[in-house]
Amino acid sequence: MKNDLSIYVLISFFLEDVGKVDLNCEKNNTAHKTNDISVNRLIVRRGQSFLVTFELHGPSRPTTDLLELMVETGPQPSEALGTRSVFRLPEGCGKGSSWKVKVHQGSVLLEGSITLDITSPADAPVGEYSLSVKTSATASVGSSLGKLLLLFNPWCKEDWVHLPEEEERQEYVMREQGLVYKGSDKYISSMAWNFGQFEDDIVDICLKLLDVNPKCLCDPANDFSARCNPIYVSRVVSAMINANDDRGVLMGRWDGRYDGGMSPTHWNGSVEVLRRWLKNGSNPVKYGQCWVFAAVMCTVLRCLGIPCRVVSNFQSAHDTDKNLIIDDFFSDYGVRPKQSPDSVWNYHVWVEAWMRRPDLSAGSLYDGWQVVDPTPQEKSTDVYCCGPAPVKAILQGHVDLKYDVPFVFAEVNADRVTWMVLANGSKKKISTDSVSVGQNISTKAVGSDKRVDITANYKHAEGTEKERDVYNLAVKRVNIPEENSNVIHDGKPGVSMKIVELTKPVSGKDIDLKLILNSNDSETRTLVINVNVQAMRYTGIPSSQIQTELKELKLLPNQDLTIPIHIPFSVYGEKMRESNSIKVSAVVTDKDKSEAVYITEKDLVPESPSLTIKAIGSELQYSEMTAEVVFENPLSEGLRNCFITVTGSGLLTETMEARMPLLKQGQRLRVTMPFTPYRPGPKKLVAGFNCDQFRDIKASCNVYIKPVTGVVPPLRR
Repeated sequence: MKNDLSIYVLISFFLEDVGKVDLNCEKNNTAHKTNDISVNRLIVRRGQSFLVTFELHGPSRPTTDLLELMVETGPQPSEALGTRSVFRLPEGCGKGSSWKVKVHQGSVLLEGSITLDITSPADAPVGEYSLSVKTSATASVGSSLGKLLLLFNPWCKEDWVHLPEEEERQEYVMREQGLVYKGSDKYISSMAWNFGQFEDDIVDICLKLLDVNPKCLCDPANDFSARCNPIYVSRVVSAMINANDDRGVLMGRWDGRYDGGMSPTHWNGSVEVLRRWLKNGSNPVKYGQCWVFAAVMCTVLRCLGIPCRVVSNFQSAHDTDKNLIIDDFFSDYGVRPKQSPDSVWNYHVWVEAWMRRPDLSAGSLYDGWQVVDPTPQEKSTDVYCCGPAPVKAILQGHVDLKYDVPFVFAEVNADRVTWMVLANGSKKKISTDSVSVGQNISTKAVGSDKRVDITANYKHAEGTEKERDVYNLAVKRVNIPEENSNVIHDGKPGVSMKIVELTKPVSGKDIDLKLILNSNDSETRTLVINVNVQAMRYTGIPSSQIQTELKELKLLPNQDLTIPIHIPFSVYGEKMRESNSIKVSAVVTDKDKSEAVYITEKDLVPESPSLTIKAIGSELQYSEMTAEVVFENPLSEGLRNCFITVTGSGLLTETMEARMPLLKQGQRLRVTMPFTPYRPGPKKLVAGFNCDQFRDIKASCNVYIKPVTGVVPPLRR
């Protein structure tokens, strides 16, 4: 203390008045890995020190006054709530504070300049702070030093979001581009997405999103205080990405009608969505579906410093009555509108955020990845949000833990019951399926574009005793009443069926399949076979009938009966513009066996025609490059009203477009667009193609931009 005080007395010769203050933005932000956001404003991470340099002037007289600094955040800052802190130099003088300051090691007082080392606590609320200094015990107010933004810190061991591996921090916090997996469990495709969390204005939009959340509007003091907790922040962000009960970012729509807005498949990245929300006066952007909600949430969490990744679950259950069972209803013409709102989506996309969960356990039993889902499906404590639900709790069937663990457990591991709805309205139980829900749960690999299957994180292998034990434990923990339904349940099937592809389904081409039936009975069966083809939304809801075929045929013992299924593009093409897949189902009634009913189905996701994009040029920061996009018309007719979009965070400051009224049969469209990359590192160019016949065909390419030094960056435009 004596040496510190000696240094302080030396400083105090110059403390009557504070002159120029240097927040060392570029140096601090580089050390805190926020320099990609800005080097002109101070943005730091909590639990890590930053430097402030004072140029001091005034009468050169010694004093015993203490140097007192203060930080404040929120409209009603309070030391009790952690939104205000007063801290002093020498360190340890005066009453204690969670923020600390000391003279920077190696700092030399020359001509009235001194550098101080300031450290925020690892559990400080995130957000914008004012920083001020008081240099006299008689002063009533301090001199303002400026503003700073404080973010979560995955590099700090004391922060609840600490992520141990640097490679994972680079992927789940720093990477601005990623992949979102879509399709179905048998047709998984990837779509490039620009998260863009380091674009100039995104951090301010993220803070604005926190400021207009209902909890803040109702009780700002406690809301700003609670921003110290990533559990609270992730829950608020989950609620604010959708606009169902607040001033959220996106309005969801799943009915195929997108008047007054954009189809959800239009978006290639989060930046345009977030900017539109701000420009609209914090009114929702139209429209989003699950992958858009999840990807925008990933942008916000990464920007705030919470590690996160986008996760896709195929054959994802939506359990509305919380009984861990999904009811599917068929009639003789295929999937029928639901008698209950339960459904199984071809895929559903959510976010996993990394954090500790001391609210659930004294140890670290439930730390790590947490499911946080912004898609408005069911309310959680009267708000449309979901999570954070610990993935480890889902794996163990611990569904009595917060938040929303039963709902996520059902998404990945509900049982599925198929019912036949008869003409008189009664229903017949056809089968129970404990396997198909929750397939190929996928996320992007660390450091590459490979798909990683993380299903084993959520559930034990299907068909194992352990998986059934966990399911039964979950059923007990949610206290499901015994089912009392007046139904008929058929025994073992006498007829086996399957639908087999003969050609790969490609949009623009006819699709050929075959239905194969086989009987293990010793007698010939008379079967009424109804083959139905329906256009489906990815949520498991039929949008329109494509075609149907009814036949009565004999099935001989121990012989295959093969029925060809031909689906012309001229029939299905137009009906697929606002749909995501084709469901082919066969409903077979055995006339000789008490009207026994058998059902089989197959989901097809036609592959889009080929679109390519590549980057041409030096791949050097601030050097002009060219994006080349190529598309060839695969149809025997002209494509009308064609347009191409190109975007890429760190490469283009805004989306570029090119239009062509007509692309003739067999004609190739080649578009080149110049751009100047402004941020180094791994980036993605993302292209989209639209026309009257095809919607939102996507392509992307990777670009690694090499940094340059000593060059004045050009103005972004």
